[in-house]
Amino acid sequence: MTSLAQQLQRLALPQSDASLLSRDEVASLLFDPKEAATIDRDTAFAIGCTGLEELLGIDPSFEQFEAPLFSQLAKTLERSVQTKAVNKQLDENISLFLIHLSPYFLLKPAQKCLEWLIHRFHIHLYNQDSLIACVLPYHETRIFVRVIQLLKINNSKHKWFWLLPVKQSGVPLAKGTLITHCYKDLGFMDFICSLVTKSVKVFAESPGSSAQLRVLLAFYASTIVSALVAAEDVSDNIIAKLFPYIQKQSLYLTGRRMEQTVSSGRKQPLSILCALAPASQRFSFPNALLPAAFPGAPWSDHGRYLCEFIGVTDHQNIDQDSLFDQGWIKLLDSAPAKTAAREPWEKVRTIELRNGASQSLLFEEYISYSSQEEMDSNKVSLLNEQFLPLIRLLESKYPRTLDVVLEEHLKEIADLKKQELFHRFVSLSTSGGKYQEGVDESFIKEAVLARLDDDNIDVVLSAVSAFEIFKEHFTAEVTISNLLNLFQRAELSKNREWYKVLKIAADILIKEEILSENDRLSNQVVVCLLPFMVINNDDMESAEMKIAIYLSKSGICSLHPLLRGWEEALENVIKSTKPGKLTGVANQKMIELLADNINLGDPSLMLKMEIPSEWHIELMLDRGIPAELWAHYVEELNSTQRMAVEDSVFLVFSLKNFIYALKAPKSFPKGDIWWNPEQLKEDSRDYLHLLIGLFEMMLNGADAVHFRVLMKLFIKVHLEDVFQLFKFSSVLWTYGSSLSNPLNCNVKTVLQTQALYVGSAVLSSQKTQCKHQLASISSPVVTSLLVNLGSSIKEVRRAAIQCLQALSGVVSPFHLIIDHLIPKAEEITSDAAYVIQDLATLFEELQREKKLKSHQKLSETLKNLLSCVYSCPSYIAKDLMKVLQGVHGEMVLSQLLPMAEQLLEKIQKEPTAVLKDEAIVLHLALGKYNEFSASLLNKDPKSLDIFIKAVHATKELYAGMPTIQITALEKITKPFFAAISDEKVQQKLLRMLFDLLVNCKNSHCAQTVSSVFKGISVNAEQVRIELEPPDKAKPLGTVQQKRRQKMQQKKSQDLESVQEVGGSYWQRVTLILELLQHKKKLKSPQILVPTLFNLLSRCLEPLPQEQGNMEYTKQLILSCLLNICQKLSPDGGKIPKDVLDEEKFNVELIVQCVRLSEMPQTHHHALLLLGTVAGIFPDKVLHNIMSIFTFMGANVMRLDDTYSFQVINKTVKMVIPALIQSDSGDSIEVSRNVEEIVVKIISVFVDALPHVPEHRRLPILVQLVDTLGAEKFLWVLLILLFEQYVTKTVLAAAYGEKDAILEADTEFWFSVCCEFSVQHQIQSLMNILQYLLKLPEEKEETISKAVSNKSESQEEMLQIFNVETHTSKQLRHFKFLSVSFMSQLLSSNNFLKKVVESGGPEILKGLEERLLETVLGYINAVAQSMERNADKLTVKFWRALLSKAYDLLDKVNALLPTETFIPVIRGLVGNRLPSVRRKALDLLNNKLQQNISWKKTIVTRFLKLVPDLLAIVQRKKKEGEEEQAINRQTALYTLKLLCKNFGAENPDPFVPVLSTAVKLIAPERKEEKNVLGSALLCVAEVTSTLQALAVPQLPSLMPSLLTTMKNTSELVSSEVYLLSALATLQKVVETLPHFISPYLEGILSQVIHLEKITSEVGSASSQANIRLTSLKKTLATTLAPRVLLPAIRKTYKQVEKNWKNHMGPFMSILQEHIGVMKKEEVTSHQSQLTAFFLEALDFRAQHSENDLEEVGRTENCIIDCLVAMVVKLSEVTFRPLFFKLFDWAKTEDAPKDRLLTFYNLADCIAEKLKGLFTLFAGHLVKPFADTLNQVNISKTDEAFFDSENDPEKCCLLLQFILNCLYKIFLFDTQHFISKERAEALMMPLVDQLENRLGGEEKFQERVTKQLIPCIAQFSVAMADDSLWKPLNYQILLKTRDASPKVRFAALITVLALAEKLKENYIVLLPESIPFLAELMEDECEEVEHQCQKTIQQLETVLGEPLQSYF
Repeated sequence: MTSLAQQLQRLALPQSDASLLSRDEVASLLFDPKEAATIDRDTAFAIGCTGLEELLGIDPSFEQFEAPLFSQLAKTLERSVQTKAVNKQLDENISLFLIHLSPYFLLKPAQKCLEWLIHRFHIHLYNQDSLIACVLPYHETRIFVRVIQLLKINNSKHKWFWLLPVKQSGVPLAKGTLITHCYKDLGFMDFICSLVTKSVKVFAESPGSSAQLRVLLAFYASTIVSALVAAEDVSDNIIAKLFPYIQKQSLYLTGRRMEQTVSSGRKQPLSILCALAPASQRFSFPNALLPAAFPGAPWSDHGRYLCEFIGVTDHQNIDQDSLFDQGWIKLLDSAPAKTAAREPWEKVRTIELRNGASQSLLFEEYISYSSQEEMDSNKVSLLNEQFLPLIRLLESKYPRTLDVVLEEHLKEIADLKKQELFHRFVSLSTSGGKYQEGVDESFIKEAVLARLDDDNIDVVLSAVSAFEIFKEHFTAEVTISNLLNLFQRAELSKNREWYKVLKIAADILIKEEILSENDRLSNQVVVCLLPFMVINNDDMESAEMKIAIYLSKSGICSLHPLLRGWEEALENVIKSTKPGKLTGVANQKMIELLADNINLGDPSLMLKMEIPSEWHIELMLDRGIPAELWAHYVEELNSTQRMAVEDSVFLVFSLKNFIYALKAPKSFPKGDIWWNPEQLKEDSRDYLHLLIGLFEMMLNGADAVHFRVLMKLFIKVHLEDVFQLFKFSSVLWTYGSSLSNPLNCNVKTVLQTQALYVGSAVLSSQKTQCKHQLASISSPVVTSLLVNLGSSIKEVRRAAIQCLQALSGVVSPFHLIIDHLIPKAEEITSDAAYVIQDLATLFEELQREKKLKSHQKLSETLKNLLSCVYSCPSYIAKDLMKVLQGVHGEMVLSQLLPMAEQLLEKIQKEPTAVLKDEAIVLHLALGKYNEFSASLLNKDPKSLDIFIKAVHATKELYAGMPTIQITALEKITKPFFAAISDEKVQQKLLRMLFDLLVNCKNSHCAQTVSSVFKGISVNAEQVRIELEPPDKAKPLGTVQQKRRQKMQQKKSQDLESVQEVGGSYWQRVTLILELLQHKKKLKSPQILVPTLFNLLSRCLEPLPQEQGNMEYTKQLILSCLLNICQKLSPDGGKIPKDVLDEEKFNVELIVQCVRLSEMPQTHHHALLLLGTVAGIFPDKVLHNIMSIFTFMGANVMRLDDTYSFQVINKTVKMVIPALIQSDSGDSIEVSRNVEEIVVKIISVFVDALPHVPEHRRLPILVQLVDTLGAEKFLWVLLILLFEQYVTKTVLAAAYGEKDAILEADTEFWFSVCCEFSVQHQIQSLMNILQYLLKLPEEKEETISKAVSNKSESQEEMLQIFNVETHTSKQLRHFKFLSVSFMSQLLSSNNFLKKVVESGGPEILKGLEERLLETVLGYINAVAQSMERNADKLTVKFWRALLSKAYDLLDKVNALLPTETFIPVIRGLVGNRLPSVRRKALDLLNNKLQQNISWKKTIVTRFLKLVPDLLAIVQRKKKEGEEEQAINRQTALYTLKLLCKNFGAENPDPFVPVLSTAVKLIAPERKEEKNVLGSALLCVAEVTSTLQALAVPQLPSLMPSLLTTMKNTSELVSSEVYLLSALATLQKVVETLPHFISPYLEGILSQVIHLEKITSEVGSASSQANIRLTSLKKTLATTLAPRVLLPAIRKTYKQVEKNWKNHMGPFMSILQEHIGVMKKEEVTSHQSQLTAFFLEALDFRAQHSENDLEEVGRTENCIIDCLVAMVVKLSEVTFRPLFFKLFDWAKTEDAPKDRLLTFYNLADCIAEKLKGLFTLFAGHLVKPFADTLNQVNISKTDEAFFDSENDPEKCCLLLQFILNCLYKIFLFDTQHFISKERAEALMMPLVDQLENRLGGEEKFQERVTKQLIPCIAQFSVAMADDSLWKPLNYQILLKTRDASPKVRFAALITVLALAEKLKENYIVLLPESIPFLAELMEDECEEVEHQCQKTIQQLETVLGEPLQSYF
């Protein structure tokens, strides 16, 4: 860019920026530039207002900007046209707004406001400095970059050019870059400082807005300070630049009393001053700098500022020594007492003084200042107050430096006054005592300890803190004593401050090292602190909880083993425990932990220490503690030595004395075999408890010799007798299994095992005689050891077997058991259950009948063992019974019976006194009632009585334990019951069960009885006895009378008595019957049948009182009878007479039960029973069969439940087969009788069907027919269903619903049929047809027949549809419905699916011929009936019926296999009746139309039909001519189908077909049109199939075909004929395109001619037009150019002669042909085509006088064809063609009409080629311009065309030119419109606004539709504002034309121009406004209104208000 350009650019105003004129991209903060271009002003305004509203919610001060910047006035303000003053005010408002906006810049509302200011006021161009000032503090954000990218800063001289990298890279501005630019560019530094000053000033005026400055001040300070630090040399210029701003800012910060801002903002000037300090030594700090920093602040505040100043200097690494000159103390002097508060001085704590110079200077200043004589005490105290924090700070940070300074000065000071001042200075420090002499250490200790006891908690807190400092002065004992005293004094609940005290005290205590060395002190501390560790409060915030948690974490838990793990335990408890439960859980956990820690500690020293051996003798003597021991013990006590040994000795001696002192109570048993704790008195139990305790303790200490001595003493004193010892041992061995625990003592497994091993040792040491006594019955040893062999603990079993081994070989009543078990020691030890199995094996011999020698010994041994249960404790008896649970037999049970009886009596008398162990013993004893001991019940009545007594023991002894009753009942198992040989005992047990069931109220008991009865095997005779009434001998009536008498008696009798023949009897019967329902194991069940029928007959008697219960009883009786029948005959067959006599089975009673009962459930049971009985006793059921089914139809079938449905099914399944089996086939009468019964049964079902639930209907009927036999009776069901519909359903149906009902019923009938096989369905259809044939034609005929005939017909046919009971109409309806249904069935989806599923049509083999024969026979019969009734009213019915019969035939045909079908059809084709022949042909056609692949054999059979069909085609008969024609037409169609299906592979048979068809269409033959049409279609199909074989027929075919097509009148009269001819011609052309060239001209001529005719006659979418279009396409696409083009040219000459309506179809063929030509073909035939088109394009010139519209349409067809060729050409080939056409039109001698043609052609080519046309259009510009001028009548008066219609042609020419130019402009992408071309076209185009050629209407239409769009698009194509102005101006000049029409047109053109240029038109607006202003006052009202409208639309387009300019 040149310097001049740069200068001009700098001088350019923002409003001249090019971006303002462009609407393609618009500057935007929030949107993409292109997207922003689519946003109008209203949207932007709405965005801005939304942002302002949101900001007002944050800061109300924004309200002041609403009027100037966010109002409707601001919306319309255009600053580029405003005055300087207005713009200045606007800039001020924007600048102020941006200052207010800056703190909120990162918020979305602020960015919305900026978006509006950028859009409306272009602040990125006009207010760049203010915008940057607003966003600069956020220079490290992305949104800052977005703002910078809006700025125009590309010029290197621009103020903000240094931000260009940010704009280009999109990376935020780095802090370092900003700082560097700040100190290098002082102008930028000045910009930042002035920005802060302005902002502070603005916000200082707004109260409460100090927070808004925080971001700016932070940015300001960080930037300036960092710049000063980074600068190598801080020049005077920088200092001079900064100081004025510092003063101003400080003035505002302090003067305006902005406390919040000052607190943060005053650091900023301080920071800057500190940054300046190192660089400038010309100032005196702080005398100079502080006043400079805070000019408005009083000196009293300077001290506080100085502290901050010092703090800041520390951060800036400034040498603080330079700060302390001699004047700073005066600053502190002038400060009031309270101003130098502690807080500001605390900020000086960060000072880092690297040497002592400053401290020394500070001290000297203090001394000199304090020693002044005029100083009063107030000033000195104030000085001390202000010095205190500083001195403390220096002491804490630099103690060594301060010590050195003070020590040096202390040596130098001699003056007493100065020494006093020195002490005062030193006292200001905390460690001043180091410099004071003579302080007593004891004084400090006493003072601290005294204060620890103070009452004030604050004093105590201070004292304990001091104690922590001076703790090294105290001993460990003193420390612990005093601190523990604090814990004892603490009152946490009253004063929470104690928590702080105890916290410090705990820290001191736990850190005390001596605790880890001194156990005594450690124990003392733990004991004292432990109460504070107990949780007594759920509040986590309470002091108690806090100190407890603190102590747990303080480390005390690691000091003492007692508290080990408490820290983790408490933490887990707090985490896992719910609120409110913490106290209990935590304390429980602590107790557990303490106990565990104690247990985990070292064993007692007592156990470790051995008593000297000389004392052992003393232990065995019964006397007191020796005197020597006492003397030694006292000495040890006096010496305060540890006395563990002495304590142990004393304890052992005390135990010895206790053992001697302990005596057995008098009540303690002496001679009993067992020490039974359950029977001991209380004192004896206590004594035994003590013995166990002593024994356990001495066993635990057995490692020590003295305890072994004590054990000897213990045995000697209390268990001296060995039998006593083993009685005691037996208690230890067995007591662990006691559930009642009478001793209240726990004998652990360890003690039990130890006692066993002790016993083993003692046993082993005994003599044989003693062992013999110990192993006897009078000793508990063997029994106790046997019990332990079944223990679940392996060690116990091991020890027990070891004890038994000690008894090996000893003579004993138990020696068999001992000797048997000892060899199996290993197995017993390994398996707890082994001893049970082994003992069972041992005593197994006792159950054998054959007695062996060892039988007696074993029996005696077992008796001895079982006798123990009477004397031993119950828990031992329990364990013994468990060990012997595998041992069974009579003897076992008999031995246990007394004990069982005893326990049962105890349960009956004192159930609460029964121990749990006793209850278990009784349960185990009852377990011995089993099949092995069942024989005892026969022998010993007592055993049965005890068992029955147990069954009645209903008391529940213990929760969770079954009652004795349940246990006893469960013992009645199948083997047990079967093992009872005495039937009387069995009867007793059975009666007991039934009685129990009647009387018990416990459901568990009832269930148990039921399961017991179900399990046992019972004889039916036993049950019969229980079912019989008590007085069976009396007659029935007597029984009833007796029962009624008993019912009337007072109910005071025993209700449980089974003898009452009343309610209780029936209750008992009911319960027994219920049990029998599920009873499978019943012997001889037939015995019950008479009894059950007897009960059933009683139930049927009228008993009003009991009627409610009798129904249920009936059901039970019927169910029992059913079960018995099913058991006796599982397969449903007959039962032999010797098993069950038929006479005993009363079927009539069951039927009576069905009739009399009203309960559906009773019906169900009875029907099910009848169904079963039908198979067993069929004859009995058949007598009642109709009663059964009639009842079912009336009642059961109407119920909608699954059970009823199953009852019906079972009844049908069982009863009907019996009926069918009764027909053996021997007798016709029997068969007919059975059939009639079946018809009646089916009729019952059909009649009941409407009342049966819908979803039950189908299954019921299917089951019925299935059972009857579908082959025989399905057709009967269908006929009955049809009859029901005809007679009942139709009559009941409402009007209009019949069709719907019939459809629904038909679907149901389909469903019924398709439930059966296809064969059965076909057979049924044939049966129906045969039945229909037997029915008379009309009802009247039957009346006239003789009685003998009637009877004969009745004999012949089964009476289903009774003609006599129905009307003639119903008879006809029945016949029609039957045939209609059969037809529908054969085509239904259900039937076809069934056929497919069954294996396809092959399954019909053998049936199809019979079916077809039957159908044809029926058709023949119906046809004859129709002939007979031709003259009657019923003829319509017979026709309809015949049609349905034919329909049925079609459906049968569809099912027929093709092999059968073809011979049948061949026969029908030769039938004498034309109608039959036609129907056969129709059937054949239907078959051929099926899209299936045929086998070769079938195809051959089809082809054999061709000669027969040709015979029909050629046949001619005089009679039936019309019908014959139909047949011939049908035959031709059949031949066509045959050829279509089979001709391709078998062409030869169809050659004669083509020949015959061609002869038919010959012109000399006068055939009927429909026949001709069919013949033509046949020709078409055969030709396309035969292909080359059809060539010989072309010479005959084509002339005839063309002749046919020339006969227009006939073709038009019959559309079918016409379509057939067209189809034929198309097929011939498609099939033989290479052989039709001789006939091509004729074909073209006829096609063109026919299209003209069809377009005149019919619509374009008619079939004929579609066929013609297809034919033309075939001609155009299948023929080669070399064949078609010559024919085209020849045909054109004919067409041209009669061109109207012919040229279009003709050219369409050529156009489509060119479209499919390849490029090579087009190139090779281009010259030929060019010549043709030059000839064709001359059409307009040759017909210049014809109608322009018609000529134009024709010419357009030619041009469209030519354009199709142009598209195929390349640029190289098209260019010469185009110029050739141009020369052809522009030649001098050429007619002017050629110009019309050429410009029309150019317009069409431009539209097709779009942008490519500009490559060739350059030569057209000048001709277009010249022609526009030549036809402009405002410029010339000469006629352009030498003809009468010159104006019309000129208008047309103008239209073509303008349209062409518009398309050139529209598709111009290569800048075709250069300046020269634009200038050439501009005036001719604009002048057309004045060209009113063709009249006003034409002018208006041309201007609106062509001219204005052309000029508007012309302006767009220019794309040059330098050309827009002259164009706009020339158009505007036309607004001053004299003609209002021209002015109006010019106005519209201006608007169109603006709409195209949009915002770019703004630059043209200034020159347009004067013209528009003139038109606002135009004399023509229409123009004036249009001007106003134009201005409004311009405002919309431009977005600018224009009204103010007018």
